[in-house]
Amino acid sequence: MLVDNAVNGDSRVQKTARSAAEAGWDTTLLGLSPDHEAREWMIGGARVRLLPGSARARGAAGGLRRRWQELPPSVRRVRRPADWVITRYWMQRMGDRAWRKLEPGLIGFDNKFGPVIDELQPDIIHAHDFRMIGVGARAAARARHHGRDVKLIWDAHEYLPGVRPWRDNYRWQPAHLAYEREYARYADKVITVSDELARMLQHDHKLAELPAVVLNAPDMSAGGEPPEVSLRERCGIGPDVPLLVYSGAAAPARGLGVMVEALPTLPGVHMAMVINSPSGEYATGLIARAAELGVADRLHVTDYVPAAQVANFLAGATAGVIPIRHFVNHEISLITKFFEYSHARLPIIASDVRTMAATIRGSGQGEVFRADDVADFVRAAQQVLADPERYRAAYDKPGLLDSWTWAAQAEVLDDVYSSLLPVAPR
Repeated sequence: MLVDNAVNGDSRVQKTARSAAEAGWDTTLLGLSPDHEAREWMIGGARVRLLPGSARARGAAGGLRRRWQELPPSVRRVRRPADWVITRYWMQRMGDRAWRKLEPGLIGFDNKFGPVIDELQPDIIHAHDFRMIGVGARAAARARHHGRDVKLIWDAHEYLPGVRPWRDNYRWQPAHLAYEREYARYADKVITVSDELARMLQHDHKLAELPAVVLNAPDMSAGGEPPEVSLRERCGIGPDVPLLVYSGAAAPARGLGVMVEALPTLPGVHMAMVINSPSGEYATGLIARAAELGVADRLHVTDYVPAAQVANFLAGATAGVIPIRHFVNHEISLITKFFEYSHARLPIIASDVRTMAATIRGSGQGEVFRADDVADFVRAAQQVLADPERYRAAYDKPGLLDSWTWAAQAEVLDDVYSSLLPVAPR
């Protein structure tokens, strides 16, 4: 398996590696070290090897980058005309091969991963997300050139045309789109996170078959682990205090500001944010705004707990909040925190992004509000807080939570592997 990060913090990748090993596949997961030191450890029966490199968290950039990401492509073109001209020139001259000129750093991944993949001589290469598809495709091609039939799986975590650029230039997205288009057609099987994204990928890349869907569901095989300290203990509040929780990354696109702005009109209600960077610029801005509004004592910002503890940790809240804003990738799939809240049996208060809103309305497990609309968020929160047990009852529907477990997704994963190597020894 290949991933362009340091593995820790990427729950989908960790669960995939562990499940493949549990199903009997000899599994090695290659990632990138956050520094220049190689590292190795085990996830269950899967061996993890971090190659010396420079993996960095996607959200680690400062305010300049975040503001640039919020700009539409037309504005970025005007702000950086030279980037736009260069991008147009190479795209017209080289087509999808233009990424070699626009983002030559992508070749660096091949230089790091390629020799190790060749040494391992895998039967299947499982490439996670768009930056690894080219690495996997080229490694499979090299193996076939030397007489070994290697199968390639591409695990598309998100829809690349809907991803906001990770760097402050115009060429980032066209280059990565070209890179993905060049190599997607070499995948023997494609996996992704939702039915709608599967259809989009099949259309965009003219795939012969619909990608298999492996949801970002939590691993509840052992019921999860109890947290070392409960959510309410971290917040310093008692069991009867209304507590709304958000769990996940902290960034403007996540819409957390609506929770802070609503606090003055939700007297007695506390908000907990369990986030990746409690001391980061975005989080400290939210805390400062809460102080301006006179509600800082009811906003509690804390960091993550281990993945196995998440559902039981969140279960201490009265309801879970998903205030994400309208971006393509937010519209087309059920995100990880949706499943975590569900297994915590929390009523959910979510913005009206398409797939999640339809699911919540259909199941009755929560209320939907208009994204970025503080008054409508208050309305939805008040409805849930008035009768949370009404919404919790939705989880009693037979089979609902069972279909939202990683165990069910691991079966899909094993079916994909087995279809490529039906007689492979485990």
